[in-house]
Amino acid sequence: MAQVIHSISELQQWSRAAHKAGKTVGLVPTMGFLHDGHLSLIDAARANGADAVVISIFVNPIQFGPNEDFAKYPRDFERDRALCEARKVDVIFAPGVEDMYPEPLTCHVYEDTISKNLCGKSRPIHFEGVTTVVSKLFNAALPDLAVFGQKDAQQAAIIRRMVRDLNFPIRIITAPIVREADGLAMSSRNKYLSEDEHRRALAISSSLFRAQKKFAAQPGIAAAKLIADIRAEITAAGGLVEYVELTDSDTMLPAVSLEPGKSFTIAVAAKFGSTRLIDNIQL
Repeated sequence: MAQVIHSISELQQWSRAAHKAGKTVGLVPTMGFLHDGHLSLIDAARANGADAVVISIFVNPIQFGPNEDFAKYPRDFERDRALCEARKVDVIFAPGVEDMYPEPLTCHVYEDTISKNLCGKSRPIHFEGVTTVVSKLFNAALPDLAVFGQKDAQQAAIIRRMVRDLNFPIRIITAPIVREADGLAMSSRNKYLSEDEHRRALAISSSLFRAQKKFAAQPGIAAAKLIADIRAEITAAGGLVEYVELTDSDTMLPAVSLEPGKSFTIAVAAKFGSTRLIDNIQL
């Protein structure tokens, strides 16, 4: 049975004991309402050498803007606990807001380059909230490795840079996107979609897959053509496109052209109804 810990000091004690026993500790940070994508991160932690896995379940208030969905973000702790136990998670870390953010909170962790692109343009405080909470989770769980999902590719790139720049002794694993059977990238926010919105939102993944196939068939194809086709397909399905952008796969910073020998990612954010969805594909 997974041990549920709410206190930072108790989690630190647990982690120190695990290390003393010769175990490698893996951390999977989440905001809960778990789905198969989250569960795949647990599997990735094990596959990359974690003997003991901590999953954090914490809806982080400081990464939500004033008009975003913090209050209605889906929560179901008992369901999450059952899923974690079925996956043989060792510890569920479920702190309260008062545990994570003593008043007044005057110290934040801020990344000033990668976080300015893509989602950072429309969510200016989001990544500062992410880097701050992830730093605190690292200091609470004291992991040897931590796993993040490729769906949030910009977030993963920012965490990799933070770990490098601030000398966290932690190995960062980026696990592949897990999709629903119809291709939609799994997200806790998918539950907001009506049946019709879900069906139309498939234009995001289908347009990305189509771009990947075009690139494989025509490596010299213009990036602008791929991006225009993705934007047009999503718009035709009734989506409101926030961005479609070609980026460097390592940094998620803008790339101008598809240079041979490099890895690129096309990243998308679009709304269907009131639900904002993100996805990406690697070329």
